[in-house]
Amino acid sequence: MPPEPLASTAPAVEDVDRADAGEPAVSGPSTSTIGRRPVRWVPVAGLVAYLACRLATVAAVAIADLTTHNSVVFDLTRWDGAWFLRAVQSGYPSHLPMTHGHVAANPIAFFPLFPLVVRAGVAAGLDPGVAALVLSGVTGFTAVWAVGLVGRRLAGDAAGARVALLFAVFPGTFAFSFAYSEGIVVTAVAFGLLALLDRRWWLAGLLGAVATAASPVALAFVVSCAWSAGCAIRRERRFGALAAPLLAPVGFVAYMLYLWRHTGQLNAWRLTERGGWQSYPSITYPFRILWKFVSNPVSPTLTGQILVAGTVVAIVGVVLMVKERQPPPVLLYGVCALGSAAVSLPVGFRPRFLMLAFPIVVAAGTRYSGWTYRILVAVSVVLLALMTVLETGSQAVFP
Repeated sequence: MPPEPLASTAPAVEDVDRADAGEPAVSGPSTSTIGRRPVRWVPVAGLVAYLACRLATVAAVAIADLTTHNSVVFDLTRWDGAWFLRAVQSGYPSHLPMTHGHVAANPIAFFPLFPLVVRAGVAAGLDPGVAALVLSGVTGFTAVWAVGLVGRRLAGDAAGARVALLFAVFPGTFAFSFAYSEGIVVTAVAFGLLALLDRRWWLAGLLGAVATAASPVALAFVVSCAWSAGCAIRRERRFGALAAPLLAPVGFVAYMLYLWRHTGQLNAWRLTERGGWQSYPSITYPFRILWKFVSNPVSPTLTGQILVAGTVVAIVGVVLMVKERQPPPVLLYGVCALGSAAVSLPVGFRPRFLMLAFPIVVAAGTRYSGWTYRILVAVSVVLLALMTVLETGSQAVFP
């Protein structure tokens, strides 16, 4: 017998209302059906590329360690990973440590979900560093899949596959080789955006709570939830949509309340960021970076050059997101995530924070194909390799 035809996934006549609520007028779900059997979509090329990048990183570090006599785990738990491991092994301080009149660097700057999951791995018998690297690697894998699903949701199977591959080799994904929480954030937010587009308010809110318990950047997703809920209430009087914006910030709020009770300081996280890392919001920061480059293009350090290049990528990314007519929840998250990076001194548009604003990668993957797309992938591979070498082999630029 010939196979049954694919069930139609075209939306109903209510497309206009659904688009206004943040869902694209023409899109399909993340699975299709043959009869009653779901057919799962897998971006094979993107996932294979992701695994190849992680294996290449581990192999390169292992070879380098033959001369340095470090361990692979030691080299890949540097930077923020070392602070996450302190939170795993020693917890958060009950009093803010002070040095020279300001709060010293301490684990409070690093949100609790990642260390909590690593502790579960330690309880199961894993070494803390190994558990952290496994968690980062696995959630990076799910992040590639989830971002590919967003691309597929917006523009179909072929576009989703392109998005997944481009995201897998995006320069900022070097973070998935380190003990970082980015994989949790991107996975939760990407699936959360899909939930918003499908009007699954409780699921979107819960995924948002997971993301905001892992990183403050995920607060950008709360904006998407608020927009979607507002549209649903205005158009259809669906007050249940409030579940999304009410639940999404719970992870962030819970951590702030915990720190208040634990340290006696409601703003313990902000004080730690300011004192320990000289990090604080500055609206003028991106303009200062650009002005320094324009006034003397050869003067910036390597960090300055990366930030200038990242600024160009961010601007082009916003233009592409608008041109691709991304649904408001997706567009808003991308713009707000970029905005938070832009005004966060000294963070700026580093590759890792551009990656968190993954809708710019979705826009490039859905818009370009053929030779233009292949060139984008090739350039990304080269830049990913350079960033990985830079972050594993030097202290020149913090990630």
